[in-house]
Amino acid sequence: MKNLIVLSLMLLVSLGTVQSQEFRGLDKSPLDMIEYPSSNQEPNKLARVLYSRPQLNGRDVNTLVPEGKIWRMGANESTELTLYVPMKIGGSTIDAGSYTLYAIPNGEQMTVIVNKAIHVWGAYSYDQEMDVVRVNVPVSESEDLLEAFSMAFEGVDDGVHLHMGWGNYRVKVALIKA
Repeated sequence: MKNLIVLSLMLLVSLGTVQSQEFRGLDKSPLDMIEYPSSNQEPNKLARVLYSRPQLNGRDVNTLVPEGKIWRMGANESTELTLYVPMKIGGSTIDAGSYTLYAIPNGEQMTVIVNKAIHVWGAYSYDQEMDVVRVNVPVSESEDLLEAFSMAFEGVDDGVHLHMGWGNYRVKVALIKA
């Protein structure tokens, strides 16, 4: 009888704990993933990007991503690039593996950086010594406004182009099969 009472009390306490669990609301910069090829039927992937998608919410891109400052290319954790095969970026061959993407906007150009650090939050611990490659790409403007920072792959004969955009700004980086 004593065991039954103890068991009943434990059950009541555990039910109260489960019912009082508080869950966070939706993330304001949700995590997204793109990969190429995007089809689930295609097992031979070239690349994948995990990134968070911050929203403009009436703010200016230039204020959120100031010129000359390192940017994590998204929000929350730094953007992660996974290459499933060796690829060339800006003429440098990069081994298959996971990397972090950063960028530095500079007027009509953006320096896109592939860095060896992974599983890092933001750009707070960015270490230039861990850069694998830096490539300068032109920044173009579009008539279409992107509220959320967005990335997309476009297949090309020799690899993929990684397109990035936010607000009216657009950037493209070529990833070529090595």
